[in-house]
Amino acid sequence: MEKIIAIDVGLKRIGIAYTPNLSVVVPLNAIIRKNRNQAAREVDEILKKYKADILVVGLPLTNEEMQTRIKHFVSLLNFNGKIEFVDESYTSAVVEEEMKGKIKYKRDGRVDSLVAKMLLERFLENHKIH
Repeated sequence: MEKIIAIDVGLKRIGIAYTPNLSVVVPLNAIIRKNRNQAAREVDEILKKYKADILVVGLPLTNEEMQTRIKHFVSLLNFNGKIEFVDESYTSAVVEEEMKGKIKYKRDGRVDSLVAKMLLERFLENHKIH
C-alpha cells in the first residue's frame, strides 16, 4: 500500500497531511519557514519518517509566481518517490470558511495543514487509489 504525504507550500508555513491507509487523512504539524533550505530539510525528514511513496503538492493554478516558487521548492527536496501536482485553487478559502469561529489563531499552521489534508483527500478521490 502506498504511503502518501501532501504539502501546502506557503511563504511562511508549509501545511502537511499524511494517509497511512488511503482512507484516513491526518493533518500533521505545519512547518514554519525560516528559509527554504531549512523548510526543505524538514519536509525531507517527514517524507523519510513516514516512508512516503508519493508526494502530493498543491499548486495554485491562478497564481503563476507561486507556481514557480513551489516548483523550485520541490526541486530542493531529496525525494525519489512520485511527485503529483494538484490544483489547490480556493482550498485555503474553503478551509478558512469551514474553520470560522473554531480556530482563532491562523498563524500556528493548523489551517495550512487542513488545506494539505483537503488536497490529499481530493487526490485520493480523483485517483481512486486502493
